[in-house]
Amino acid sequence: MSSENLPQSTEHQLRKPRVAVVFGGRSSEHGISVVTAGAVLNAIDRTKYDVLPIGITTDGRWALTADEPERMAITDRTMPDVAQLAESEEGGVVLSVDPGSREVVYSEPGSVPKALGEVDVVFPVLHGPYGEDGTLQGLLELSGVPYVGAGVLASAVGQDKEYMKRVFTSFGLPVGPYVVVRPREWDNDPQGARKRITDFAGEYGWPLFIKPARAGSSIGITKVDDVSGLDEAIEEARRHDPKFLVESLLRGREIECGVLEFEDGPRASVPAEIPPVTSHDFYDFEAKYIDAASGIVPAPLTAEETAEVQRLAVEAFEAASCEGLVRADFFLTEDGGFVINEINTLPGFTPISMYPRMWQESGVSYPQLVDRLIQAALSRPTGLR
Repeated sequence: MSSENLPQSTEHQLRKPRVAVVFGGRSSEHGISVVTAGAVLNAIDRTKYDVLPIGITTDGRWALTADEPERMAITDRTMPDVAQLAESEEGGVVLSVDPGSREVVYSEPGSVPKALGEVDVVFPVLHGPYGEDGTLQGLLELSGVPYVGAGVLASAVGQDKEYMKRVFTSFGLPVGPYVVVRPREWDNDPQGARKRITDFAGEYGWPLFIKPARAGSSIGITKVDDVSGLDEAIEEARRHDPKFLVESLLRGREIECGVLEFEDGPRASVPAEIPPVTSHDFYDFEAKYIDAASGIVPAPLTAEETAEVQRLAVEAFEAASCEGLVRADFFLTEDGGFVINEINTLPGFTPISMYPRMWQESGVSYPQLVDRLIQAALSRPTGLR
């Protein structure tokens, strides 16, 4: 008989569900993930759930951290770090990959490993590679532990901007012009790759945006006004990802829309608008998180425009086989049409982030949003579904 069919102990039936909030990680978005974790930990209803904060350091160690959200904030324009929050410099947390056990074990060199109890659901607030890209989701699938957000495929598609655009195109969603340069092409024939980019600029015009294919929070993106800035922008993008994209400038308004899964399927929030940021070339990382540039919620759109962007956001959610939550980003172009830029399967979740703000305006408060995501994950099985 499998362990799934065995009766649960009385203790398991009586205790509150345990939520492991996993944050930090190895990507360049480590710091903002820690900030997000602080907001989520503050919002979780402790009368309903037990909470286990687990931080992943920049070198990949799973660390037990104190449940102290107040230490997970941006201070003097400096991002927090898991290493500063870890209870030990060497201790590590291990999640069993046996689907019959959800036990979490903590060990330190020279000490007997200590069982921390079972985890019922993981709330990952990792951004970028090694967390948002399907890798963590695959581990949790092997472990048989439910988790908040998209599965392996949708997470991978949502992280890789090339394949995201290919999926959207195949479903008939409007996508802007772009060129992809893969690592082998750049390494073997950089001159040919540059020519493809300049030919692209000749067709669509300058400026261009050079961006890592698999990064988020606008990290590594450079706006290039002419060919003289091209190599430096490529180098910056490749610092974060050996594969990069080149996109043309889409003239218009930046519109965002949140999607949240309800019992009857995904629904879209009221949209938001990101107005031009006068102190920055575009809505980059510093504008978002350090200088806290603010969006307009709800976006000043007509009823028809609002309905259209909500429809497209839900279609993007379904096209990528997403679950739980998504933030979909669009351009409303000068000709009045929407073009989808990208989706985020684990969008920014800080107090100033657009996703929770859009749902707050739609009638779902931050604590309600966190609770809904946890409940949806608890009710969803792992494995094929």
